[in-house]
Amino acid sequence: MKKLWIDALTWNKRIVTTALESNADAILVAPGMSKKVKELGLIKTVAKDGDIKLDKDAVFVEIKSKEDEKKALQFSKSKIVIIEAKDWKIIPLENLIAQTKGLFAKVRNSSEAKTALEILEKGVDGVLLSTSNISEIKKTAELVKKSSEKLHLVSATIIRIEAIGTGDRVCIDTCTNMKIGQGMLVGNASSGMLLIHSESVENPYVAPRPFRVNASAVHAYVRVTGGKTKYLSELETGEEMLIVDAKGNTEVAVVGRIKIEKRPLLVVEVAAEGKRFSLVLQNAETIRLVKPNGKPVSIIKLKKGDKVLAYTEEAGRHFGMKIKETIIEK
Repeated sequence: MKKLWIDALTWNKRIVTTALESNADAILVAPGMSKKVKELGLIKTVAKDGDIKLDKDAVFVEIKSKEDEKKALQFSKSKIVIIEAKDWKIIPLENLIAQTKGLFAKVRNSSEAKTALEILEKGVDGVLLSTSNISEIKKTAELVKKSSEKLHLVSATIIRIEAIGTGDRVCIDTCTNMKIGQGMLVGNASSGMLLIHSESVENPYVAPRPFRVNASAVHAYVRVTGGKTKYLSELETGEEMLIVDAKGNTEVAVVGRIKIEKRPLLVVEVAAEGKRFSLVLQNAETIRLVKPNGKPVSIIKLKKGDKVLAYTEEAGRHFGMKIKETIIEK
């Protein structure tokens, strides 16, 4: 996920508190100032003596020539590289982005941040915002949040729905209220996942819980941040989850708690992109998938031939990370 660091080398309490309120990922401060930041809230600091140590973990590289590009590429093999220039918009950031990762761009406002985050449709991995304008901090924070990864969802055809008995089902309660069309990608295999809708829909049986996704049984995979997956049974309070909407837009949510209970289950099998894959779900009216038009649909109303949204990928996974390997999961 894209990161936002805020420059507070010149100490300004209001900038630091705004960074905290805007959910920035770290604050750049002068040596000896990390303690003062942490008196205001929990957040990482970037400094010679910070959580992210300058020169050891992160370095600044000013780009003036091709030699500076080569230096940045060399540093990027082991460190976060913060690219800066007097007029960074004309430097060949494209070359660096195409060849490496772990790049941050030092920017002065949300407009520069937007450009840096969109270069080559990939962008830098983060921005270091240097401004005393509180409004720009808030605008840039919102921009970084919206620039999260975009996923290509496909239409999948239902080929089987069948009750299979009882098992341990997992509900993911997040610290975010989800809207209609939002949920999480869950699958029996990481190569094929279904978009499970949040419990944000009004129904006659129970009050809406828009913070919750009734996900699947304990064995299933769920898409988390950073392009990774995790078993539902592994999730813990405080971890970051990936909320996905019907258009493939994503945002980050934090796990508040995980709720595991014995419940009757069913299996949904679908076909998409030349693949067949499945998912185990609780057998209940309040569990919903998402139609290609973005509308939620209860699993008890689905029948063979109906279409729902899914996500597919080719690569296998090793400890949740995508790898190129021949793996067959059924």
